[in-house]
Amino acid sequence: MKFILKIASMAIISLLLAACNSKNEKSQKKLQTSTIKYAKGFDIQHFESYSKLIIKTPYQNSNDTFEFILTKQPKNDNELQIPLKKIVVTSTTHIPMLELLNAENKLIGFPNTDFVSSEKTRRLINNGQIVELGNSENINTELLIDIKPEVVVGFTLNSNNKMYANIERMGIPVIFNGDWLEETPLGRAEWIKFFGLLFDKSKQADSIFNQIEKNYLTAKSIALKSKNKPIVLSGGLYKDVWYLPAGESFEASFLKDANTNYLWQNSKGKGSLALNIESVFEKGKDADIWLSPGFYKNIKELEEGNSIYSSFKAYQNQQIYSYSNNIGETGGIMYFELSPTRPDLVLKDIIKITHPELLTDYEFTFFEKLN
Repeated sequence: MKFILKIASMAIISLLLAACNSKNEKSQKKLQTSTIKYAKGFDIQHFESYSKLIIKTPYQNSNDTFEFILTKQPKNDNELQIPLKKIVVTSTTHIPMLELLNAENKLIGFPNTDFVSSEKTRRLINNGQIVELGNSENINTELLIDIKPEVVVGFTLNSNNKMYANIERMGIPVIFNGDWLEETPLGRAEWIKFFGLLFDKSKQADSIFNQIEKNYLTAKSIALKSKNKPIVLSGGLYKDVWYLPAGESFEASFLKDANTNYLWQNSKGKGSLALNIESVFEKGKDADIWLSPGFYKNIKELEEGNSIYSSFKAYQNQQIYSYSNNIGETGGIMYFELSPTRPDLVLKDIIKITHPELLTDYEFTFFEKLN
């Protein structure tokens, strides 16, 4: 049974796909243009009796595209019936999107359940409604067969993933979710439309995203009212290497939209920069604010991590803020789980830190000052 149509550049494959689908698509009128505004990794097309989900960036440096036909009345083996009733997801970033769509009760299995922070989904885990499937890189396929999900939503670093290939051979369709590859905060958040389609809640997903977008853009406009642009340092040491956001990364986008002077805002790259501590100290010692210094619970732990930290101006002025202390009951960090879905709250947190006079009534969602 084949659930995935893999699009390649070879003409013969294109012709075969066209022959299989042309009759159906010619008789179907496309109902609307795509509603995807920011996300680069997927698209959705709605027709009269079905919708097409197109995954354009399933993994890094991908040249592959995957298409899925979703319909309420499937007629062929390569069509998925929606709304889905039983699903397995593999990243905590998927959990908040399910919850916003009131679809968390459709989740029947998850790997590494201890990483889930949400109280709502944790109750389902504790009640045995969501099965622990082992490690995300080595899912227990015997348990997977027992719970019989209609779809596994996975993520992978490359095309050579034997685990997902084995799951597909068992007759369980795998849809790769590439939200983590998006380069903008709103691009990541827009993947809620991906889940909206799977649960036949596209209108609800559009509405939720539109509100998040509105909140984000409103916060951005508020930040621009400040004439002060504090100097910001970010990141921290890990095994003698200081990792911080590159200038074209989505983390740097937050700092730009918060109207700050991020010291590495003009650097190239969409991921992280790996620097030595000497170069970071030379450039960042006089920064006004230091964000995300690492997994330290307080200032004492930070200083014990490396004595040079106490020489930073942000340390001396007690302007260091971390998201790592906001954790769930089993140790999962809320920021990692919720922030991709709610970039508006991340931006408000950063504005509250860098321009506290602008959001006087707002309370932090993720960050807190290290004391």
